[in-house]
Amino acid sequence: MTLLCHLPGCRLLRVVRDGRDALVVAAEGERAQARCPTCRTPSSAVHSRYQRRPADLPASGKIVRLHLTVRRFYCHAAGCSRRTFAERFPHLLGRHAHRTRRLAQAQARTGIALGGQPAARLLAQLAMPTSATTLLRAIRALPLPSAGRPLIVGVDDWALRKGRTYATVVVDLERHRPLDLLPDRSAATLATWLRHEPQIHLVARDRSTEYARGTTMGAPSARQVADRWHLLLNTRQMLERWLVLVHPRLKQLPPTTPPAPSVRRTKAYSRAPAEVLTRAAAVERWQGLYDDVRRRVAAGQSLRRINRETGLARATVRKYAFAQHLPRHSLRGPGPSILDPYLDHLTARLDEGCENAMQLWRELRALGYPGTPKQVKRWLSQRRTRPAKTTIRRWQRSPAAATMTPPARLPVPPPKPLSWHLLRDPDELDPEAAATVAWVLQDGEGAKVVGLARRFCRIIHSSCGGRRADPASMVTFDRWLEEARRCGVRVVESFAASLDQDRAAVRAGLELPWSSGQAEGQINRLKLLKRSMYGRAKLDLLRRRFLLAA
Repeated sequence: MTLLCHLPGCRLLRVVRDGRDALVVAAEGERAQARCPTCRTPSSAVHSRYQRRPADLPASGKIVRLHLTVRRFYCHAAGCSRRTFAERFPHLLGRHAHRTRRLAQAQARTGIALGGQPAARLLAQLAMPTSATTLLRAIRALPLPSAGRPLIVGVDDWALRKGRTYATVVVDLERHRPLDLLPDRSAATLATWLRHEPQIHLVARDRSTEYARGTTMGAPSARQVADRWHLLLNTRQMLERWLVLVHPRLKQLPPTTPPAPSVRRTKAYSRAPAEVLTRAAAVERWQGLYDDVRRRVAAGQSLRRINRETGLARATVRKYAFAQHLPRHSLRGPGPSILDPYLDHLTARLDEGCENAMQLWRELRALGYPGTPKQVKRWLSQRRTRPAKTTIRRWQRSPAAATMTPPARLPVPPPKPLSWHLLRDPDELDPEAAATVAWVLQDGEGAKVVGLARRFCRIIHSSCGGRRADPASMVTFDRWLEEARRCGVRVVESFAASLDQDRAAVRAGLELPWSSGQAEGQINRLKLLKRSMYGRAKLDLLRRRFLLAA
């Protein structure tokens, strides 16, 4: 029994059952004397006794509560201010504690893994009941782990509240462990943290100018490495900004191949009047924001100041600043429909001259169609050659006006998905995407921009996988940079100028195997923790859970 109910510094007296789900363990101090906590003088003169009833770890699925008899001793030291003192059990429980240290540690570890409310619900089933508030208090009381002295670190930003509040995560790239969470992503905060770690000689980061300035101020002797993935991302963003500018011009290009006939929908169904009004209001709001950004740019304000004063995302400010017209927010294409498996049958029946929606619906229902006639009527309304018999006369149109003609050219993808197609390997594109890419490359400026973007991506890919780039690759990068700076396309020249300003970090990213990929992985884990706390965690609690659970 002593082995099963080990109580450091105590002697087990008895174990009794208290109801069906609890055990009571009676114990007392095993030493004949105790030391005064003030003067450290031993004493064996007992003054009195009292009971403490702390909770302990469960046994056999039952709640365990200690009945610990504590003795109070006289202190006979002449110069001591205490007259009496109680014996203590430092390895078992703390002063005034209502639970043993081992129970508190088990509960705190469960709280670190699950959070407050989920851990409280689980612990109630494990015979260690406690409240969520107590668990959070226990997590805050735990000491943070010692991370050692890092030499190579990675920094990246993460959204504490997306679009509004951002912070910084710092990761030890050699030990694969997070080091700290900083309350913002400013250069001053990062520089202050780096000054406390003067031994750091390499910092991997994205291409944020704030992190570049912070590293330069806090660790001027450290080498900065631009992350390769962010270089690829910036290349795609540069291509997307160019597409936003020239999208209206590209729409006028003739198709390189005739569009393949398809029975599937190429556009969504007609919108309800309320949806049309909602979208019109949204477009008006976007136009007002665009005009405001353009006025500020014309007045000479920096993009950073516009971002700070308007509250718009940095990418949106940059897009509006470069665009000559408001970038149109294209509607999404039609998604999958329950009518799709039956389109071949509908098309065949339409070719036979059947334009009765209810008849078609009955035929589809016999084939297993689970929907209502509404979808069939919508599909047929765009393909009728004559008005339906039930159509009101003033709404009837002539058969020639009602006839649906196929589009004369391929539908134009929005700039973002189109930029992905333009950067992919041509061998990996499906026929439709390949036709779209060939259609864009008809434009002379487009061929130049896409060619430069693809060449830069190949330079980055040739340096990945931990391989050290050879001098020839560096020469290729320098030549590409000079060519891009004189290409005559404003967006590409601006991108090349930013690379030239950060040339040392970009070259280090191409030469060295280090990157901020580990920081991205830690941010994924951090997001999981934040969402498990329903987004209501303060930064100090989230930081502790993040570092203690690593």
